[in-house]
Amino acid sequence: MACENYTPTTIRILVVEDDKEVNAYIGKSLRDQGYVVETAHSGSEGLALAEKNSYELLLLDRMLPDIDGLEILKRLRDANMCTPVLILSALGNVDDRVEGLKSGGDDYLVKPFALIELLARIEALVRRGQPSTHSDIILQANGIAVDLLARTVTRDGEEIALQAREFKLLEFLLRNKNQIVTRTMLLEHVWNYHFDPQTNVIDVHISRLRQKIDADPSRSRIKTVRGEGYIIEDVEQEEVA
Repeated sequence: MACENYTPTTIRILVVEDDKEVNAYIGKSLRDQGYVVETAHSGSEGLALAEKNSYELLLLDRMLPDIDGLEILKRLRDANMCTPVLILSALGNVDDRVEGLKSGGDDYLVKPFALIELLARIEALVRRGQPSTHSDIILQANGIAVDLLARTVTRDGEEIALQAREFKLLEFLLRNKNQIVTRTMLLEHVWNYHFDPQTNVIDVHISRLRQKIDADPSRSRIKTVRGEGYIIEDVEQEEVA
């Protein structure tokens, strides 16, 4: 199963969230994307469902009224459950995030969050559990190819030298091609920052990367979406379709 045009069909997600409005909103949004969703409004209900059924992903609210989300996570990990878990929490400082990840969480998203970022993180976590294919090794779009094993980048067959950070930035953009990547996502996944340092580091690296991968500077492969982030659209793929 290729990851490039990943379309969820039988991906089952459990949403454990005590806020009924938030729970309903997330559930509907995920179903609209084609996911199979079950919901729980308490920690005990969510724990029971997670122990009874099989899911590809758990969305787990950290602050639940009966059983703390991290306690649920610890119990599931102690029971050798390896399902990816995305923690949702209003607690957003570094210590809270670190505690969530050390407790067994695979990702941590702070409330309030943008739906587009939630969906992107879900897709990334779900892809981790899919069988490896050629598409996992070679990332491609618009004449750019990134070989993750050889750690090489080519543009229309010509090799391009990138610095380590530029390589990681391009890799993340290609893994999420055809969808907007926010600055927060780049800071966390490329720079490993769990806060915004209020610098232009992203703009500088995007500019350098564009200079190296764009043969025609007037037609950049990396598009800026004002107020949202960046996107690499696979034009070649659209033309074939």
